[in-house]
Amino acid sequence: MDLPEKVCALLKETAETLRGAERRRFIAHTLDAYELSQRQAENCLGWCRDTIRKALHERRSGITCVDNFSARGRRCCEDRLPDLFQDIRDLVHDHLQTDYTFQTTQLFCRLTASAIRRQLIDRKGYANSQLPCVRTIANKLNDLGFRLRLVAKNRPQKG
Repeated sequence: MDLPEKVCALLKETAETLRGAERRRFIAHTLDAYELSQRQAENCLGWCRDTIRKALHERRSGITCVDNFSARGRRCCEDRLPDLFQDIRDLVHDHLQTDYTFQTTQLFCRLTASAIRRQLIDRKGYANSQLPCVRTIANKLNDLGFRLRLVAKNRPQKG
């Protein structure tokens, strides 16, 4: 069965506005209502056959599959390297300074993120390929409460 072009456009647009299980329910309902096969729906409407199969299976069984979107993507470096934060703390500990005006309680690190990365490789035995990039190490230092900023030396005021 060939669908008119306007109907195809409407069905595509409607499916794009929906997400997850609602979209799959709509796909299964559409296939039943227009008596389309999986191949026809793929060709006419551009829907993925895997999604169509999942939608039809959910409709047939009555059980909605749970999507695990949070498991996608790259894992955090703390998950891959559980000792990384403690090793960074050990390296940075000797190079910390407080604000010379004592207006804040923040600790400032005199090392750069690239220097810390080099020391992690040299002193702590990490491989270059297993460590995150310099920008990520700088972000992790900020997360740990160490600010990467030069601290001005305490100078007498001119007067």
